[in-house]
Amino acid sequence: MARANWAPDGQYALGAFARDALAVLKAIVGPVHLVGASLGGLTGLLLLGEVAPGAAQSPVLVDVVPHFERAGADRISDFMTSKMHIGFGSLEEAAAAIAEYNPHRPPPRDYRGLAKNLRERNGRWYWHWDPAFVSDGPVDSGVRGNAPNEINDRERMTAASQNIDVPMLLVRGRASDLVTEEAAQAFLTEVPQCEFVDVSGAGHMVAGDRNDAFTSAVVGFLGRIAA
Repeated sequence: MARANWAPDGQYALGAFARDALAVLKAIVGPVHLVGASLGGLTGLLLLGEVAPGAAQSPVLVDVVPHFERAGADRISDFMTSKMHIGFGSLEEAAAAIAEYNPHRPPPRDYRGLAKNLRERNGRWYWHWDPAFVSDGPVDSGVRGNAPNEINDRERMTAASQNIDVPMLLVRGRASDLVTEEAAQAFLTEVPQCEFVDVSGAGHMVAGDRNDAFTSAVVGFLGRIAA
């Protein structure tokens, strides 16, 4: 399995993601708008609300808020770890696992698209992410990791959110089990400059479930900001 893009020290704290994002932003000339889904959204909150306020403009959070549902997060974790070490015998088997996690999304017509999210090794397919990402100690492979546990510090993440003073957008999948409607409304109360779009027919993976509605929401928001 290729490890070129994995952290050599197995460190995947949310602060490390935020610092990596900041390094990328510094290399870009001109204004930048951040769009972050799930963990990416929380990374954006920590980056702009704590690590480097003002480093980017108009963040978009995709189906994530500081007060997310534990049950939904556990279901994501179970999905990520269930085949972490044994992998899949084929792309079709990987697609079946995705369909079990996300049953309302139509199955892909061409399984080859999954190959960009998997790595083939000795005839089996494994998710491309580092197992150390979900570990705070030794895992079966002997890798010691540091998971992004800051996401569980809701007071810290809420404080970071409230420290952001630029327009924001929250895009929620209406069928999401990670962000409830109540949690979304609470976030809008805490961060009054945040706009909200609730996408029907989508779960946590909003862009994959309803890419048309997702793109329309983001482009419309950025267009209003530019105007």
